[in-house]
Amino acid sequence: MTVANQNPDPRVNQWKTLDKDLKRIGRVEEGAHFVARGLVAPGLALAFIVLAGLVAALLMGGQPGQLVVIAAAAIGAYMALNIGANDVANNMGPAVGSKAMTLLFALIIAAVFESLGALVAGGDVVKTVAKGIIEPTALPDSTHFVWAMMSALLAAALWLNLATWLGAPVSTTHSIVGGVVGAGIVAAGFGAVDWTSMGMIAASWVISPVMGGVIAAFFLAIIKSKVIYVDDKIAAARKWVPILIGIMAGAFATYLALKGLKHLFKITLLQAIAIGLVVGVGGWLITLPMIRRQSEGMENRKKSLKSLFSVPLVVSAALLSFAHGANDVANAVGPLAAIVHTVEQGDIAAQVGIPFWVMAVGALGISVGLLLFGPKLIKLVGNEITKLNPMRAYCVALSAAITVIVASWLGLPVSSTHIAVGGIFGVGFYREWHAEKRARELGIKKGKPVPPEERKRRLLVRRSHMLTVAAAWVVTVPASAALSAVLYLILNAIT
Repeated sequence: MTVANQNPDPRVNQWKTLDKDLKRIGRVEEGAHFVARGLVAPGLALAFIVLAGLVAALLMGGQPGQLVVIAAAAIGAYMALNIGANDVANNMGPAVGSKAMTLLFALIIAAVFESLGALVAGGDVVKTVAKGIIEPTALPDSTHFVWAMMSALLAAALWLNLATWLGAPVSTTHSIVGGVVGAGIVAAGFGAVDWTSMGMIAASWVISPVMGGVIAAFFLAIIKSKVIYVDDKIAAARKWVPILIGIMAGAFATYLALKGLKHLFKITLLQAIAIGLVVGVGGWLITLPMIRRQSEGMENRKKSLKSLFSVPLVVSAALLSFAHGANDVANAVGPLAAIVHTVEQGDIAAQVGIPFWVMAVGALGISVGLLLFGPKLIKLVGNEITKLNPMRAYCVALSAAITVIVASWLGLPVSSTHIAVGGIFGVGFYREWHAEKRARELGIKKGKPVPPEERKRRLLVRRSHMLTVAAAWVVTVPASAALSAVLYLILNAIT
């Protein structure tokens, strides 16, 4: 037996060796497939950027400055991709986190409505310099203006890319403003910056999330006190859910009028509010019988109430995407349109028309960026800050619309990103306070106060995400400004 074991059949050894080699090959193939999956999204994004450059090349047709426009189109496409990857998550995150819709459905809805908002109500005229931060005539000449716009656009896109990779939802508007400031200071000095406007933008870092959080918490308090913690939950829902849907319909009608319809025709705040009142009352009257029919046969428990908010939440997410596409597409195509105009006309204009192909680059880029890279931040916003259900997510969406209306009335600049994320934190902190309050009341009744370690365990908001997001918000303008200044110096040196 021993001799047999020492002299095995050579064919057996060959088969064993072959099996080992096949296993190694299999592992290599698995690794290749894994790496390939990670490269698909960047590859498609690069293809879109190249396509935008090719479109610009075809349309310019060998005109002077063609290479500049091609480079600007590619950078504008890159910026639009990053807006879709980072900013759109704020609209869809709560709806996905509450399980009112799947991630795939949310991506499709957002892509469609973002594109519609950008193309239908994105506007045909934008300011060449974001928020009037820099006076175009303060720059030495049109060439320096083109380099400043290109530097600002690329710096904002790079910062958004980094923030998305780090998992931090930041403001695209603040990113492009920071880029304009950085290039403007290097090109024309500190005196060219409107520091009053910059101060208002800095104030919005605090105003936006606080307003969003307070309003979201207020509506969650109403839902808890009037619907959830009452004896007959179904009867209370039949009364209050149509009212809340009416408020949502009115708020979004006003919101869309201010953020979308203003690009189609002139509309005042009072006119927008009047539109909202009419739509709100109509929404309340229409949903009264619908909610009554939907609630028939429901069990008298909290879980039953969630289904009543799911459809309104999906609609609100779609409307937010439409308004976002109409408003924030200018962050990608505004500087690009300014560059195209300056190259073609040779002068610097305070306002420029947006060619359709430029708007299409922005609209499609936002949708493509959302589909390829959006899931990461959608999951963070929807699941990782605090636990959301349809009722809590509904309060976040409603607060976004109302905060924009209030801010417009007060003349305050706000960020849609800061509002939405602030609303999520507001809902989470209210839940903590409410849970603590109920636990304390129950402890007093039973004579067993809640110990400190148990209170810490019950924290419902992840503090680490709050610190990450706050830090990203604070450094957005300085970071994009510094990047833009460096890029401007490089472009100026090589031309």
